[in-house]
Amino acid sequence: MKIQEKENIKTALAEYCERMGSQNKAANSLKGVSSATISQLLNGNWDLITDEMWRNIATQIEYDNRKWVVVETRGYKRMVQLLTDAQENSLVFAVTGDAGCGKSEAIKTFARSHQNVYNLSCSEYWNRKHFMTELLQNMGVDYTGCTVSEMMSEILYNLKRKENPLLVLDEADKLSDQVLYFFISLYNHLEDHCGIVMCATDYLEKRIKKGVRCNRKGYKEIYSRCGRKFIPMQQVNAEDIAAVCIANGISDAVRIDKIVDESECDLRRVKRLVHAAKSSSLQ
Repeated sequence: MKIQEKENIKTALAEYCERMGSQNKAANSLKGVSSATISQLLNGNWDLITDEMWRNIATQIEYDNRKWVVVETRGYKRMVQLLTDAQENSLVFAVTGDAGCGKSEAIKTFARSHQNVYNLSCSEYWNRKHFMTELLQNMGVDYTGCTVSEMMSEILYNLKRKENPLLVLDEADKLSDQVLYFFISLYNHLEDHCGIVMCATDYLEKRIKKGVRCNRKGYKEIYSRCGRKFIPMQQVNAEDIAAVCIANGISDAVRIDKIVDESECDLRRVKRLVHAAKSSSLQ
């Protein structure tokens, strides 16, 4: 790995440690990274740090040298507005949007630039303990040897100590019922103190409303705590896609129109098409 790349990662890691509050908390939040390693890296003692460790740290702190420019589309701005409102006023929102509408990118960018924002990208295989493990790690809290009840106590204790904490559950539609029930417990203990935002596709809305109609355990409580409302994100339009193309080096109108036509209003697809267009222009 080149020296300049290491310098860039070092700078990004220093910012990450500042955001986490300390090097120890940063180390607790990173898998396979010790506090001593972080200290050596930040102090320029790189002789014993392997390229694999550099890449491990870069990935986990979401450092990316490919310089993709994130554009503030209408959906991006709306997502940031909701996140800001939830954090500053300890509100609970459920936000839905199509895959590729830009909500996850907005969340990641917001979390990188704000203190006490804990962003979890949920997975279907999570059970209750795994959910809490991910959250505690995200918070930089050492949970070694803790039982499930002790982990829950640590979560509540640490969130209550923070100023304007915000918990974001991205792709929340992947969570099992048992983990979704934790949302009720978190709300009950943290109401008016911690903002909570659940983000997903419209499947989450359909799932919750169906659960309410069928009187499934916990679903009425979840629906009530979301304010009985799911906030829809705007669909990506041609103007959004054109702005992304221009910001990332595609200015030819014909190429932009082609990307708009082929993207199916999916910003992930736009990213691939932009890469393909730039690659072909170099040939």
